[in-house]
Amino acid sequence: MKKTIFSFLFLATFSVVNAANPYDNPDTLFVSRDGTCEFRTIDDAIEVCRAFMDYHKVIFVKKGTYKEKLVIPAWVTNIEICGEDRDKTIITYDDHANIRIPGTKRPMGTFRTYTLKIEANDFTLKNITIENNAARLGQAVALHTEGTRICFINCRFLGNQDTIYTGGSETSLFFRDCYIEGTTDFIFGPSTAWFENCTIMNKINSYVTAASTPKDIKFGYIFNHCNIITAEGQHLQCYLGRPWRPYAYTLFMNCILGSHIRPVGWHNWGNKDNEQTSRYLEYNNTTPDGKPIDVTQRAPWSRQLTKKEASQITLEAVFGKDHSWIANTCQ
Repeated sequence: MKKTIFSFLFLATFSVVNAANPYDNPDTLFVSRDGTCEFRTIDDAIEVCRAFMDYHKVIFVKKGTYKEKLVIPAWVTNIEICGEDRDKTIITYDDHANIRIPGTKRPMGTFRTYTLKIEANDFTLKNITIENNAARLGQAVALHTEGTRICFINCRFLGNQDTIYTGGSETSLFFRDCYIEGTTDFIFGPSTAWFENCTIMNKINSYVTAASTPKDIKFGYIFNHCNIITAEGQHLQCYLGRPWRPYAYTLFMNCILGSHIRPVGWHNWGNKDNEQTSRYLEYNNTTPDGKPIDVTQRAPWSRQLTKKEASQITLEAVFGKDHSWIANTCQ
């Protein structure tokens, strides 16, 4: 009888453990830098994935530092790359814009510097660090996106100038519980991107965002319940954003804004005409001690939303009625 009870408890415990670990299944690919798994590089695991998969496939990456300049091609869909430990599973590279293209005298330029480039749609990145650790000698992108319906969950993005480039003017991105740091314009591009409960760290006196939202796209960058900080002990003066293109859209709502954010809030990139077209918005932001932000000195061409207007900024409004991809894959 005791043996029967023990067997039952063992099987029950085993079932619970397996149910709690969605990556413990035969279809998951495992990557480990030390060679203890089938793949030593993430790129090798990507290469064996079937094109245009209609089911969810996971690449689980064990702790380690992977020096890879990684491209997720457009034909690799419904993939999730999940790290074992966000802070100890690191994809890193060190290109910057002023490196010469091999065999030429031409500089690499911003858009070739990525550590990770995602061309695929319906892609998830979870529990992992993406880093461009180039010296501060020019723009150096850590993450470059071109696909749509991409989720980033509990990730770190480390770099200096131009850490995250959200490419593709009609693409949808969702960041949740992420940490993003950089120097100048370190979140930039034309995509529609929602940042939920993220920590955004300024490293120097500069600009957080440089949206290039097209005129005919209703939403650009939305930061909701985010914390905008500097490193402890730093005394910086930073802007929330400046318009890389005239119709830049950026909204900070329900966020904590550190004292390093300039009272004026926003910059026109040295072009008065941008003040007529840029869409710079705020709602219900507070200081780190919970007090309402003093917006009396904000740029007069920016705007504070009303409660009613803010209530209409929802996932459905931003991403359309078919936003189920967020609930289905961004968990």
